[in-house]
Amino acid sequence: MTKAVVYSTTTGNTEAMANAIAKGVEASGAELYLATADSADAAKVLASDVIILGSPAMGAEEVEETMENFYTAIEGQLSGKKVAVFGSYDWGDGEWLRLWRDRIVAAGATVINDDGLAGHLDPDADTKAKCEELGKTA
Repeated sequence: MTKAVVYSTTTGNTEAMANAIAKGVEASGAELYLATADSADAAKVLASDVIILGSPAMGAEEVEETMENFYTAIEGQLSGKKVAVFGSYDWGDGEWLRLWRDRIVAAGATVINDDGLAGHLDPDADTKAKCEELGKTA
């Protein structure tokens, strides 16, 4: 099994979450493909059994620009895929993850972590534990 973890980060908070998810993926025994959105190989991501995408909330609860560009490039090829979403935020209530989830579902994929995994600012130990669990179970 291969799990792709692709993320964007602006302050390092989402990167910390991605690294904790990657740790969980490795603990699960799955093959890991880890990349930032601006360097990810779309073919490798789409060939993965599970795709885990991460972005900080930007502006008015929006996906960060490099992740938006990457996601838009693969969106039409997500039908039948298993996808999870995660990210960090400063204010708000995770709306950007719910909107992103809705787009993923509309593309024909299955979102395997409901409303996504949101971490407030620098992820604390509890959030990192949830990230590791996502990596293990996704």
